[in-house]
Amino acid sequence: MSDDLDILRHEVLSELAAVTDLKAWDAVRVATLGKSGRLTGLLKALGKMAPEERKLRGVALNRLRDELTQAVEERGRALEAAALEARLVAERVDVSLPPAPVQQGYIHPISRAIEEMTAIFGAMDFQVAEGPDIETDWHNFSALNTPAHHPARTDHDTFYLPPVPGLDVARVLRTQTSGVQIRTMLAQNPPIRIIAPGRTYRADHDATHSPMFHQCEGLVIGQDITLGHLKGCLIDFLRAFFGKPDMPVRFRSSYFPFTEPSLEVDIGWSRKTGEIGAGEDWLEVLGAGMVHARVLANCGLDPRTWQGFAFGMGVERLTMLKNGIPDLRSFYESDIRWLRHYGSDPLAPAMLHEGV
Repeated sequence: MSDDLDILRHEVLSELAAVTDLKAWDAVRVATLGKSGRLTGLLKALGKMAPEERKLRGVALNRLRDELTQAVEERGRALEAAALEARLVAERVDVSLPPAPVQQGYIHPISRAIEEMTAIFGAMDFQVAEGPDIETDWHNFSALNTPAHHPARTDHDTFYLPPVPGLDVARVLRTQTSGVQIRTMLAQNPPIRIIAPGRTYRADHDATHSPMFHQCEGLVIGQDITLGHLKGCLIDFLRAFFGKPDMPVRFRSSYFPFTEPSLEVDIGWSRKTGEIGAGEDWLEVLGAGMVHARVLANCGLDPRTWQGFAFGMGVERLTMLKNGIPDLRSFYESDIRWLRHYGSDPLAPAMLHEGV
């Protein structure tokens, strides 16, 4: 190997030994083996030499290229390993240290209330039933003894959907989860014991009403179901939900087209202090009654054999009363400060031993 190639070899190996990071290593690699590198330039100059001289020079240059390429790659791998080791040391986490504080999430009061209702009625052997938010006019109104001319539809003015080509069925966003009761009676034979929590929709909006809200309805069908069963069920539920074992509960006559007789359910409270379960005043919280014979017949059940009771309550309303929330609209404003105040621990599910 000629003197100039020995000098180049010595310089490159010295430079590789001196580099301490990948950036400097890459500069040496490019300056030696790149398109404009020193060794590349010598290889390009072979074409200008005489054949005999080019043959000897070419062998020496190829030998040097292989040696320097190997040296560059080995030094690059060594520097990569050193860089990785340094990064592992710098980013090492001491697992013995306490964890960094993280912001805890919260269960929304509505979700928590539905969990509590499910836990209470689940202890009474109720099953949770679900149905579509988009209901047919028949499931939402007619099957519940509320035909098109019935004045009770005025109170349930809702969002009607455009007709579907080829489908001669009026569709609405359900105004109540009673459609789930109808679907359950059509799908399974008695005895039936279900609750139907879910979203409902009505064209209304103010401090105590929302176009979208939540209801929880219940249905019990059997051969020996009486009004006494209805009263006992609701009294136990309300006292458990509000955590008031001695809370007074009152039943008043009312009217609903799908129940007969129909009842309004009141709980004791204080008008002056707003305390639930105390005072001499009454506050209406839900409606109930014995399932109307016509509703049973609409679902293919013989009213002479089967009877039952149904009830329905607004989840937001009961949640507002239980937690002292003054405005319904705050449920849907996505204010994290409000959720921190009224939300629940996600790791503490609703349990009956907690008084729920």
